[in-house]
Amino acid sequence: MIKGIDVSAYQSATYDTAGLDFVFTKITEGLTYVNPRWVQQRNRAKAAGLVWGAYHYPHMANDPKVEADFFLEQVAWQPGDVIVLDWEGYDDANRNVSKARQLVYRDAWLKYVKGKMAGHRVGMYCNTDYWTKVDTTSTCGDFLWIATGGRPAGSPGITHPWTFHQYSTANNIDHDVANFPSRTALAAWAGSAQQQPPEDPVAFTDADADLFVDRLLAADKFDAPRDAADYSDDPKNPGHYWSGRTVYRDLVSRVRRIDATTAANTAQVAALTAAVAALAQGGGLTAAEVQAAAEAGAKAALDQLGAKLQED
Repeated sequence: MIKGIDVSAYQSATYDTAGLDFVFTKITEGLTYVNPRWVQQRNRAKAAGLVWGAYHYPHMANDPKVEADFFLEQVAWQPGDVIVLDWEGYDDANRNVSKARQLVYRDAWLKYVKGKMAGHRVGMYCNTDYWTKVDTTSTCGDFLWIATGGRPAGSPGITHPWTFHQYSTANNIDHDVANFPSRTALAAWAGSAQQQPPEDPVAFTDADADLFVDRLLAADKFDAPRDAADYSDDPKNPGHYWSGRTVYRDLVSRVRRIDATTAANTAQVAALTAAVAALAQGGGLTAAEVQAAAEAGAKAALDQLGAKLQED
């Protein structure tokens, strides 16, 4: 087993990480409360290389999906972050909520959050009182984090498989163990060992497209390409200028005319995309320069294709 703690606003943001492998942090409660220390408490855990998880304390008369969204939107979730519902209700907000309603809330919260955060472990914390007297189905999501008092670490006294055990509240901090042989094993289970696909440094993303269109539509003076149909035919436009909208329409038209089944045309698509991406990033390219870049890419591809045919 490995050791960890769980913290809330009652604990310091500079807790001691010596000997720990994981930390859980309270983020939210109900629909209005956010732990003012949670960011610093999370950052301290991650700076020490620990596995980190976050939990929400519910007000179970509320809509579980609305509370879940309130909780989830607080965090920029990263691979390997563990998500927990703190399922207990001894406070004023929950004391008069029926046990049947508390069960409905729990099941709906876990299902909804798992559906939105499929790449994360989503589980439940509760104490043995709730587990033996309120629970009726042993539903706990991906894992059970069980709390007891006065029992040895790793011996919570239940028959159901458990993943984390809160066994002590000594020195005003909750102490836990996890049922893993090492931090590496816990991290792999949590998902942080999953390989993420490398980011394509030249990919033209949706955000790039939005930025590109915004800049085009904000501009009103681009040099028209010399092969444009209206380059010399519009007496009202002696400077041969295009608006941003016209440049955009022309680019779309050119891309659509490209037949990407040949090496040359595939290269032309790539060249156009790269040129558009450069413009989106503030490269200051004119429409004519965009066209020139595309033509250069196509010519290079044709030269390569010709050389290949000669070799064959």
